[in-house]
Amino acid sequence: MALQLKGVFAPNITPFSDNAIDETALRRVLDYFLDSEIDGLVPCGTTGESATLTHDEHRRVVELTIEHAAGRAPVIAGAGSNSTAEAIDLVEHAESAGADAALVICPYYNRPTQAGLVQHFTKVAESTSLPLIMYNIPSRTGVNMEAATTVRLAQVPNIVGIKEASGNLHQIGEIIRLAPPDFAVLSGDGALAFSICCLGGVGAILADAHILPAEWRRMVDLIAAGNIAEAREIHYRLLPITDALFMETNPAPAKAALDIMGICSPEVRLPLLPATDACRAVLREELSKLGII
Repeated sequence: MALQLKGVFAPNITPFSDNAIDETALRRVLDYFLDSEIDGLVPCGTTGESATLTHDEHRRVVELTIEHAAGRAPVIAGAGSNSTAEAIDLVEHAESAGADAALVICPYYNRPTQAGLVQHFTKVAESTSLPLIMYNIPSRTGVNMEAATTVRLAQVPNIVGIKEASGNLHQIGEIIRLAPPDFAVLSGDGALAFSICCLGGVGAILADAHILPAEWRRMVDLIAAGNIAEAREIHYRLLPITDALFMETNPAPAKAALDIMGICSPEVRLPLLPATDACRAVLREELSKLGII
């Protein structure tokens, strides 16, 4: 399927049962998104608990997602690592499995310099013909990819966009201002998706979109159409559930919400813990206010 890198993409959770991947529940999660006409699926990102998946599990989740989507939505495979060689291996697998693109996070823990980031992403891009979307999330990785670095990497032919979750609107605005017009800037933060799209971003890859994915998509579409007032109403309507989904470490609250909705188990893998009773109570209240339960 031809990738249209705009709109709202779902970095879907990976359901577990007794610490094993629950493939039946994963298909339910994928159908939930596909029925909402989401703009694309993103398996094995941070929200998919990629950090605790084995390589075999990672590959299986990507393959199952592509197989189940069956062309109904593009699949952007999570393929990042703090090792450039490992990221290349995961991207090559994504390409061979039939993914439409790959999402590659900034290397975490080893905290490369800006020059190191340029070399990392360039080497990964040279290893594949897939379109690559970079992912900047300093709160998870320990390193921020500066606007100048992103703009430099935007010149690489198959680096086509960035999921920006730095929380720095000035930095994000500089990327939008200075990068080539066809370079896609996507929000990685639900609370800032409205603002980023108003600045010229073209969409979002959001864990928040596990709740009312069609509404997130509608908000982004309304901004693109210039209907800012109606989009703002959706932003403020969704803000309380966004806050609830990040009361505790993602994806535990998202899995708890899907459990409350009857879609999958709330189980996460250590060192993460399931959402607390206090978090579940807030989620239940917000889901009720939105008319979901």
